[in-house]
Amino acid sequence: MENMIQDPVDEPKSTLDRYIIDPRISRFTVRAFATGLLSALGHSPTIRIKDFQGEVRYVPDSLEGAGLSLRIDVRSLSVQDQISDKDRREMERQMNEEVLETTRFPEIVYECSRVSGTGGTVTLEGQLTMHGVTRNEPVEARFYTMGNLLKAAGEFTVRQTHYDIKLVSAVAGTLRLKDELKLAFDIAARKQQ
Repeated sequence: MENMIQDPVDEPKSTLDRYIIDPRISRFTVRAFATGLLSALGHSPTIRIKDFQGEVRYVPDSLEGAGLSLRIDVRSLSVQDQISDKDRREMERQMNEEVLETTRFPEIVYECSRVSGTGGTVTLEGQLTMHGVTRNEPVEARFYTMGNLLKAAGEFTVRQTHYDIKLVSAVAGTLRLKDELKLAFDIAARKQQ
């Protein structure tokens, strides 16, 4: 008669849950900051990222195998501040044509396959590809799951010059944007069945 006791090695492993980001109930913004002699008169724009998609991979009660893939359509960035339509169009034109060069680099990608942390705070160790340059960019986030919804929120900074992005200036250089950008996210993703 065969031994009916199952070897612990053969026990089924926890399955990886997939969550698809829902941009309709998510928020993702970029904040740039004015500097220079006229910075007190300048504009520190907030830019909304409207078109992004991605997937979160996660094993409940474990970070082993967790990860994130995120793609942003760079042409979807729009200035959110209360400014004239003319100023908004000019800022967006300059951002698309001169700064981000969206015809050459239409997408920003973040790929993360290593997540660490405890409780509801995690660090994503991923690679950000922007403007044709790929760099390691750690991102900290607070997250929780509730039913079939995963929520993650946090902030991180990116330096434009690390991605060969030209810093914007105006008024003969007396007004320009700082190298550092602050990105803030409040992402919701739905579990796939």
